[in-house]
Amino acid sequence: MKALSLLGVVALLLCGNAQACLLQESERNNNESAANGPLCSGASVQATIGNRTDQDWYYFNTSASGDISVSLSHSNNVDFDWFLYRASGNYIVSGQSSATPEMGSYVASPAGPHYIKVTRYSGSGNYQLMVNFSGGGGVDPEPEPANCNYGPRPAKPGSLSATLLGSGSDFCTSLTSPALLLMGGGADVDAAFSNRIKPHINGGNVVVLRTSGSAAYNDYLQGLTDAASVETLIINTRTKANSDYVDWAIRSAEFVFIAGGDQSDYLNQWQGTKVQDALMHVYNKGGAVGGTSAGNHVLGQFIYDPDGVLGAISSEAVTDYCHPTVNVSTNFLNVPLLNGIITDTHFQQRDRMGRSAVFQAKLGSSGRVVAVSEATSLFISANGNGVVDGSNEVYVLRADNQTQYQQTSCGQPVIINNLLRYKLLPGQSYNLLNNGSTVNPTRLSIDGRSGNFYAPLNPY
Repeated sequence: MKALSLLGVVALLLCGNAQACLLQESERNNNESAANGPLCSGASVQATIGNRTDQDWYYFNTSASGDISVSLSHSNNVDFDWFLYRASGNYIVSGQSSATPEMGSYVASPAGPHYIKVTRYSGSGNYQLMVNFSGGGGVDPEPEPANCNYGPRPAKPGSLSATLLGSGSDFCTSLTSPALLLMGGGADVDAAFSNRIKPHINGGNVVVLRTSGSAAYNDYLQGLTDAASVETLIINTRTKANSDYVDWAIRSAEFVFIAGGDQSDYLNQWQGTKVQDALMHVYNKGGAVGGTSAGNHVLGQFIYDPDGVLGAISSEAVTDYCHPTVNVSTNFLNVPLLNGIITDTHFQQRDRMGRSAVFQAKLGSSGRVVAVSEATSLFISANGNGVVDGSNEVYVLRADNQTQYQQTSCGQPVIINNLLRYKLLPGQSYNLLNNGSTVNPTRLSIDGRSGNFYAPLNPY
């Protein structure tokens, strides 16, 4: 018999029958012992197959004998399959065609635990899984603690650099819904902190994360947010990232801000540690999570991750779809608002439109780029609406039925026709959940065979 596991579940909400429902996949669910769940009948799960070795497991419980139906939807340029299992034995039904949605059912299945495995036949990208069955799902997980009563602050490891300004106690305040702050690097945006973060955190605690640097943000952020405390943590080893002190400091915060630096270093030191889980806890309890430059990069479902090679330059990235500087990672945070999204920063100032168009092509037709220029920010509310503050622009790149990926093969120049490009100025908005915007998009094409590879010539 397989044992149910709640490891890795981060995006849990309540469905109508008052049982805990999984709505967003959490990675490291590559086998049945780490299955995500419980699934609720009729509740769609948003998820991703990232590479050829990735497979996703889910579990649910049926309360009575009855039919089980499964629907797996994905883009037309990939082929994913699903397999339905009972608590032991081989799969009892599967969907293994190239159709989307990939549908099937099992008649009169006995009550009890069941599992679903989703695998790739070809391609990678996002998918939606929905199961209908008798009964609502499994047992409730342990609830997230309220935004207070985290207990006393643990002892600080002697090797950890932690600079605290303000109270050392947890400030208990009321939070309503989560928010994100994407900042583009360069000068920070005062208005984003004073007009967006300050009312959101209601006098709570702020934590700044980095792997190197100083505590210069402490005075700056406390002055703009009226926070009860601001603490900068230099978390430059995985041992520190797994310390109880770091876990407590992040979890008890109302706003966590990831400073600029090296996003690959952040992934190397924080991915799969308590830092990763604690960041999701802050978001899930209704807090705000944000970052600038490298700190912005690690917030998306997909992450530009140079990891030891030179940074990607547009004029080089477009010459080869598999250019060695273009490396995309995933499996750090799973924030539903940034599902299917990769971010970019220092955007207009460093001419990153070309490389971001290549990023978008790698994500596929359902993928999007949210790119923020310097001295600019995008504050995203729980309803998906993102509002621009600062001095410059935010750009969104996405595909529609007119977009053509004419040439996306390794060793060949990239040719993309008719990407949608949104240019958002301060005060304008874009909704990440429904793609609605206060501005109309224009069309952008890329032809890596030419030295003048943008059409129009000025893509900004």
